[in-house]
This record gives sequence, structure tokens and C-alpha cells, in this order.
Amino acid sequence: MVKLKGNALLIAVTAVTALGFMQIGFDNGLMGGLVNQRAFNDTFNSPSPTMLGFIVSIMEIGAFIGSICNAIVGESLGRKKSIAVGVVVMIIGSLLQATAYHRAHLVVGRIVTGFGLGIVNSTTPVMQAEFSPKATRGLYVCMQLTTLNFGIVLVYWIDYAFSFHVNSYAWRVPISLQCVFLIPMLILLIIVDETPRWLAAHDHHNEALEVLRRLNNGKISDSDVVAIYEDILQTVSIEKALGAGSWKDLLKNDEIQSQRRFFIACGIQMFQQLGGINAIIYYSGTIFQKSVGFSAHMSSLMSGFLQTWFFVASFIPWLLIDRVGRRPLLLSMISLMAVVMAVQSALVRQIEMDTSIAHVSGIAAAVMLFVFEGAFTIGFQATVWVYPSEILPLRLRQRGSSISTAANWICNYIIVQITVPAVTNIGWRTYIIFAILNGLWIPVIYFYFPETKGLQLEDVDRLFASQEEQVADEPFHSKANPVEIEMAGPALA
Repeated sequence: MVKLKGNALLIAVTAVTALGFMQIGFDNGLMGGLVNQRAFNDTFNSPSPTMLGFIVSIMEIGAFIGSICNAIVGESLGRKKSIAVGVVVMIIGSLLQATAYHRAHLVVGRIVTGFGLGIVNSTTPVMQAEFSPKATRGLYVCMQLTTLNFGIVLVYWIDYAFSFHVNSYAWRVPISLQCVFLIPMLILLIIVDETPRWLAAHDHHNEALEVLRRLNNGKISDSDVVAIYEDILQTVSIEKALGAGSWKDLLKNDEIQSQRRFFIACGIQMFQQLGGINAIIYYSGTIFQKSVGFSAHMSSLMSGFLQTWFFVASFIPWLLIDRVGRRPLLLSMISLMAVVMAVQSALVRQIEMDTSIAHVSGIAAAVMLFVFEGAFTIGFQATVWVYPSEILPLRLRQRGSSISTAANWICNYIIVQITVPAVTNIGWRTYIIFAILNGLWIPVIYFYFPETKGLQLEDVDRLFASQEEQVADEPFHSKANPVEIEMAGPALA
């Protein structure tokens, strides 16, 4: 097998995770754009709004189950094998969906796709975090999220292009295109290594050191590579001594505050979904049509422009996340999201009541959707994927990440399931709910979420140990001071 070195290895790992995120984005936007098309409704006998919500959202149930299963077996399989299993399952699910002629067949295909998506979704951020340099770890995850947004914008324009066709290929072809991202992932997984931290945690010490050496080939001295390796081993040893690694340890408030860190990881994933972003991504066409008052054609066109902006705005946190930090971006942008949703509710109310300013309100409401998605991608989107992998202890990282991702998917399911009925039945009040929820996250993040910018993953144990006054943290004082070197080459920002 080809043994990649230095930047080549890091680039290959980044490509794997980027394709994974692009597939997530593609699938997130895919069905929401297809359900309003004539070809789709002709094939499945014009499903009701409730049934449409079920068809779109059932994938999240599959992803929830996949994440839970990955929490059980993912740590023993490793990062590479877990992603490979998820990709194969997603290919099967995509083919099932593309060949569906009945609702039940389509639903089964979406559940299978979701199952694989849950496995990939809960593992790729962990793989990227465990390979990335500490100074640019946020940047690498931002890159992945940009590819996710590219997947979203790509599928919206594909949906728009096929919306003028009435035969069933108008929805079968877009679904089949998912395999374009999945097959290259399998090829890349053959040539990338398992993460050195997983190898060290599972007693593959020589292989872990070899991967670290090739990852840092020509960038830092061998003594510095060995120092990083010894710090990882020491962290593994301390976490083993504390018992960190079992299911019960997720809820045990030990010397490294595993319980608090697990709740933080789950909390930020839930906050992301309950804030309403996927209501906008999945159903932007429906929202433009029913809330803003645009025609079906204009709604489809505006949805494409909205997701194009989502993609463009995702480049902004590349410059900010490792300079400004996670907390400032979260607090500022979530505050803006809460304000935008409050303003949106007032504007949509004017449209629904057909007041004298209804037309102007419709234009302003469309602008608010652009502001909301921009704020989300700048402050929330990248942070919500890098933070759980940073915050969780090494021996609980895969299990905790999988459970936190499961929390993300179940909340995603709730939002996607209720959005169409909510917009149909309670109209402008839907946006008040999202405004309140976003407002609730601000004090929780301010008081309970620490900054992780610039920390080596092993240093996060020290961070939480130093915050815990009720425990004896002597083992952490005995650990070497953080090594002031990077894991994988020069900073990119």
C-alpha cells in the first residue's frame, strides 16, 4: 500500500473528510428540493404536507440509529473502517432511493442512506481533528464545512435544472449523483492511515509513532515528534487510570470532567439544529413560497441563490475561527440569528395579513433568510463540528462524538418533520419559536463552554482538570508542559 508522507497524508485525510461533508450537504438539500417537483409528485401520488415531512425527515431517524450503532462499535473498528462501512451503506441507500416506485421503497432507501450518513457524520470530524495541527484545526474543519455548503448549493441548482422536466428521471438522476462523492471516498480510504491517537489508544504504539513521523516528515525534528507521541501516550495512560472509556464514564464527573464535556458536545449539536437552520436549508423553496409569497419558479430560483450565498459565506470563518476563537463567534452570531428570527416573524405576519407593506415585507423577509444563513455559517456551522471532537477525552472521543451526532440527528428530524406543518398552520409564529430557542443558547454557551482555540487535544484534559477544584489533579501536573509545536506542518492561516 502507498505510504503518504507530510502534507500529502494530511491532504488525503482532508479530502476524505471533505467528500464526506460534501455528501452530507448534498443529501441535506436534495430531497427538500425534489418534493415540490411535478415529476416527484407524479411518481408518489402527490403526498400531503405531513407525508412530505415524513419522507424528508425519516433519513434523520436512520442517521440517528447509525450514530448510535457507531457509538457501540466505532471505537473498536477505528476511524478508517467506520467511515468505509458508512460509505458502503450510503451507496446502497442511494441506489434504493433512485430505483423507488412506491413510498415504502423510498422510505426504506432513505433510512438506509441515513444509517450510513450517521456513521460517516460522527466519524469524519474526529478523524480530521486527530490529524490536524492545533493552530489550524478550526481552519481544516471550516474547509470541510465549505465543501458541505458546496454540496448544498450544488444540489439546489441541480434540482432547479431538473425542475423543468416532468419524467421520473428528474428526481432519480439527482439522487443517483450521490455516488459521485462516495466512490472516491472509498478509494482515498485505502491510502490514508488510521489516526495516530486511535492507534496509541489501542496499543498499536509502533504504528502510531510511524504515522506521526510520516505526518511530520521534514517539518519538525524527530525529537519533537517523539515528544508529541509521548504526550499522547501519557494522556492515554492517565485516562485509562481514571477509567475513562466505558459507557458509564460518559456520565461520570471524574478528574477530567468527562460528564460535563459529554453534555457540552451533545448540547452544541442540539443547539445547532433547534435554532432552525435545517428548516431553512431543507424547505427554503417552501418558505419562499408560503411565507414570503413568491411564485413557485421564483421560490426555486431564490433557493438556489440562498444556498449559493451559504457557500460563499462559509469562507469567512476560515479567517476567524483560529484567530477570534470558538466562543466569540458562537456568542455573536447566535445573538444575530435570534434577532433575525424575531424580525422575520414580524415581516411574515405582515405578508400573511396582506397589509399595505406586505410587498416590502416580502423583500425584507427574503433578505432575512440570507442574513440568517450567513450568521449561521460564520459563527455556528464550523464550530459545531470541531468543538465536540476537541472537547471530548481521547478514550471517549468516538463514543461521545457518535452520541452527540445522534442528538444532532434526532433534533434535525424534529425540525424537518414539523417545519412544513408549522409554516402551513401557525405561519409567522414559527419564527418566534426559533428566535426564543436561539436566545436561550447564549447564556448557556457564555457560562459553560470554554475556549479551545490553539490547544493540542491532549491539553484539553489539563484545561478541565485545572477547572475542577474538588479533585486531586496531580497526574496532570506531572504531565509535561504542552509542546509548542504543530502536529502536521506549517499553519495555513
